[in-house]
Amino acid sequence: MKDKHIRIRIAQCLALAQASNCPRRTFGALLLDPERNVILMDGYNGAPRGGGRLCGGEVCLRETGAIPSGTRTEIGCHHAEMNVICNAAASGVATRGAWLIVTGEPCLMCAKLLHHAGIARVMVVLGGYAGDNGLAYLQAHGVDVDYVDGPSDPRATAS
Repeated sequence: MKDKHIRIRIAQCLALAQASNCPRRTFGALLLDPERNVILMDGYNGAPRGGGRLCGGEVCLRETGAIPSGTRTEIGCHHAEMNVICNAAASGVATRGAWLIVTGEPCLMCAKLLHHAGIARVMVVLGGYAGDNGLAYLQAHGVDVDYVDGPSDPRATAS
């Protein structure tokens, strides 16, 4: 893919993240076909389909449980990476060899999912969430990981 197309896809991914209702952090993910330069599927972090506005219906389970970011990833919103892979599976869209742009570093759970789905390359928007993550897992299992320019995580500069 040409650099200008990647920049456009990054902007689309950042815009998609705004669809999330998560009060803690919004994430977006785009699954791309690098050969044809098209978006195969998208996803953002959010509540279970049909389950309410937030992960606990109308409350954020991570906030009510005082669960620190980057821990206990089984609690809270469905992650953007999880949603994009599940959306692809539900629609019969092949993921093998695809690229993924995501607005933060995938957690270990999502890294495993991406690897097993056959994702060939993950582009992480710089400045995104940088908690415990699965980047080493991806790299150890042959997935190319690149950082691409993007906006800063507002929590990194908050005092």
